[in-house]
Amino acid sequence: MGTLPIASSAELRFGVSEGIFAEHGLDVELVEGQGGAELLPAVQNQSLAIAVGNPMSVLTAAERGLDVKVISGYSWSSASGEDINAVVTRADSGIEEFTDLENRVVTVNALHTLGDLSILESVDQQGGDPSSVRFNEMAFPDMLPQLEEGNVDAVWIPDPFLGMALEDPENVVVGHPNQVAMESMPLTIAFTSSAFAEENPEVIQAFTDALTESTEAAWEDEDALRSSIASSLNMDEAVAQRIRLEPAHTDLPTETLQQVYDLMLKYDMATDPLDVESLYVSDE
Repeated sequence: MGTLPIASSAELRFGVSEGIFAEHGLDVELVEGQGGAELLPAVQNQSLAIAVGNPMSVLTAAERGLDVKVISGYSWSSASGEDINAVVTRADSGIEEFTDLENRVVTVNALHTLGDLSILESVDQQGGDPSSVRFNEMAFPDMLPQLEEGNVDAVWIPDPFLGMALEDPENVVVGHPNQVAMESMPLTIAFTSSAFAEENPEVIQAFTDALTESTEAAWEDEDALRSSIASSLNMDEAVAQRIRLEPAHTDLPTETLQQVYDLMLKYDMATDPLDVESLYVSDE
């Protein structure tokens, strides 16, 4: 299985380490990639049976005619309250809402991903001109120094960087773009290839059952879940105990995943219409 070296992979890692996947007859080896786009070729050639990654990478691959199927949802943004990522600016920047990002420079970790997509839609929904927002990309650890130096106007950051940013009272949250763009945005999904799904339906079912059980068990013991994050990602235990966690459940994002793709079309991150429901393994 392919996964990402981020906190949202915690429930999956928890399930493997606690033997939940083994109880469902699955002998799992976790292979780390840096992003969904990196995992997709390995899923296609079946060197990875299944992977968990960014939905936009999967949707882009599907639009290009690549062999990919969605198995389940996995991690999601919070529907309300404090979300797992936010747009942060300096208190004296004059930026108080998303429309104030017009003609400003906003930094994301990668262009044409959920960061700039959700920000563009947030500006539009609040009545601004999304085409006037200027984006650049930068690694998360480099963002806060550049913000403090005034080299960028705002940054899009997740935890633990979000928590670190807000330890400085001169940094303030503009808003949580996931929540403005849509309710409960899917952040990671589980996917496979058509060939593997057709040849191994019992494995797909066992995986879905095991992942569902793992997410439920992990959230019933949050202390153990956070300890799993610390150990599996070599993260300081104190940091792992205070970071925001993405809600995790395996419901198929039937409406919201189509909404993500429609936003990709709206902001020229995709070109051809796509019936996202046709990608679901469960529809076969």
